[in-house]
Amino acid sequence: MSTALTESYARGAQTPPLIEQTLGAFFDAMVERFPEREALVVAHQRRRYTYRQLQAEANRLASALLRLGLKPGERVGIWSHNNAEWVLMQLATAKAGLVLVNINPAYRTAEVEYALNKVGCRALVTMPRFKTSDYLGMLRELAPEWAHASPGEPLQSQTLPQLQHAIWIDVAGEGADEPGFMRFSDLIQAGEAQDERLPQVARLLHNQDAINIQFTSGTTGFPKGATLTHRNILNNGFFIGEAMKLTEADRLCIPVPLYHCFGMVLGNLAVLTHGGCIVYPNDAFDPLAVLQTVQDERCTGLHGVPTMFIAELDHPRFKEFDLSSLRTGIMAGSPCPIEVMKRVQSEMNMGEVTIAYGMTETSPVSCQSSTDTPLDKRVSTVGLVQPHLEIKIIDPETGRTVPVGERGEFCTRGYSVMQGYWEDPQRTAEAIDAEGWMHTGDLATMDEQGYVNIVGRIKDMVIRGGENVYPREIEEFLYRHPKVQDVQVVGVPDQRFGEELCAWIIVKPGQQLTDGEVREFCKGKIAHYKVPRYLKFVPEFPMTVTGKIQKFKIREVMVAELGLVQDQTA
Repeated sequence: MSTALTESYARGAQTPPLIEQTLGAFFDAMVERFPEREALVVAHQRRRYTYRQLQAEANRLASALLRLGLKPGERVGIWSHNNAEWVLMQLATAKAGLVLVNINPAYRTAEVEYALNKVGCRALVTMPRFKTSDYLGMLRELAPEWAHASPGEPLQSQTLPQLQHAIWIDVAGEGADEPGFMRFSDLIQAGEAQDERLPQVARLLHNQDAINIQFTSGTTGFPKGATLTHRNILNNGFFIGEAMKLTEADRLCIPVPLYHCFGMVLGNLAVLTHGGCIVYPNDAFDPLAVLQTVQDERCTGLHGVPTMFIAELDHPRFKEFDLSSLRTGIMAGSPCPIEVMKRVQSEMNMGEVTIAYGMTETSPVSCQSSTDTPLDKRVSTVGLVQPHLEIKIIDPETGRTVPVGERGEFCTRGYSVMQGYWEDPQRTAEAIDAEGWMHTGDLATMDEQGYVNIVGRIKDMVIRGGENVYPREIEEFLYRHPKVQDVQVVGVPDQRFGEELCAWIIVKPGQQLTDGEVREFCKGKIAHYKVPRYLKFVPEFPMTVTGKIQKFKIREVMVAELGLVQDQTA
């Protein structure tokens, strides 16, 4: 930014231009540039693909999906942790004009039933089982009729009336058949000869067609299906990679889930738009597998949410691994503690780590630091607005843009904003205003250079005795305590003050910490009303599969434990 800003509004660079191709067309062009470069390594499946091999498998799968009778615009679900089949489905559905529906692997019967029926999935690809989750068992519970289905015939079920094909991810030639389900290996075999419709479909596709539906996990009510286009996620992936200065020489370790934008856009698409190599260390997060894979595959980048980086840094075997190949990566998904960011840079060799901020509805990234952002800005902000986007911070009550330095609601506009929530015009209109601005619900500030700092959620702000208290500020302070590994602060009801503060603290391994020590640490350093009244030492936080802390659950637990009652007059 050449001139100092006075208002909290910024517009991103207009170069390089936006990509106006579909994902399939762009990927095919990348294959022609780097046919023999490694595109995908899946450590836990022991599988490797060059760009040409990945293209061939994606084309086979796209042909097979068309042969099932699926038509462009129809929805296909994927319910799985990270594996080669996931990225093949991402590419194949894009090429066949189908809309890939990401289903959270943590979902149970009622949630998966809602998701499949909400968007009318015609087909579903699922992993059979994972740890305590029996995905095939849950589907059989929903659709007992499938047990008597004839192989190859469309499925029928009262509970899942629109779902006609269910495919399980198998190891070819292994395991018993599953009645009612087709094997993934048989499906892809059916696409051996390319379907003649595939090139025709490709020619008719438009980059503003829907390509992906992601369910946003609201803390109340049913999840909403954010509908994203080729243009949304392909461009976002490209500009994320640009901020990381990715090239075809980069190898990015992706331990974050693919069903979420972090894995499939900040991970897969950031890499594939730059000719680099995607590396999956395991099907789900395991800190040891991450460290081993980074070393074995000489990864140059690593993604993660703060809790993942903390788990890697504090693993008892951390010092055994050679992480010297690392250069960059992204920490995102939830507020990034400054102290953790500093350790990642110094102890993991990630001097060019960046922070990204966004939401599913904006494909997802709106702001990102780059590899050369000054260190103080890189550890204390989420960077600058991304190219071809506009951002502003507004007073949620009046809608006016606030002066630089003032808190307000973060809003963004541009190519990244979703088409809308699937078949939900009312909730779409609540989120995207008449001028195209997406209202995020996040509280932020902007400095004179345009750097943005996320200070919390509007809903998370605690009002204690008339004082506005921002949990993020207190978390950042408590992170400085040498015995604190992780901390979350929430507001809980209080008869006298309306709300009081409660901190849940995870203590570093081998350390002991008391209430008194924490209070002494706060004394004289932060205002008395910011010192949490309630402290609880816990081994872990309630989290979503993507590593987002579920603060509402912390609040619920404390309300129940303490027998608190919301003062109706407060």
